[in-house]
Amino acid sequence: MNSSNVIPAPDKHPRQRKRYTTSRKEGLHQLRHYYASVMLAGGVSIRELAECLGHADPGFTLRVYAHLMPGSHDRARKAMREVSHGTGTGQ
Repeated sequence: MNSSNVIPAPDKHPRQRKRYTTSRKEGLHQLRHYYASVMLAGGVSIRELAECLGHADPGFTLRVYAHLMPGSHDRARKAMREVSHGTGTGQ
């Protein structure tokens, strides 16, 4: 991950050990957000995602990731299109 610049190069620690310092824009925190976006795009519910991420309150997960959720208008249009074409559950 270091060679692909996901995590910046390490700093020198006083004991001559490598020390990786990342901000919230890179590293594991960014990977966590990527994971959440992939899960939501795949249709995982907010409740399921909250459980996967270790959030006690699905409302918190919703507030953080609502902008990544597919629009309800798109789902409504899709449902009506499926019913009108005879492919939905309304038949």
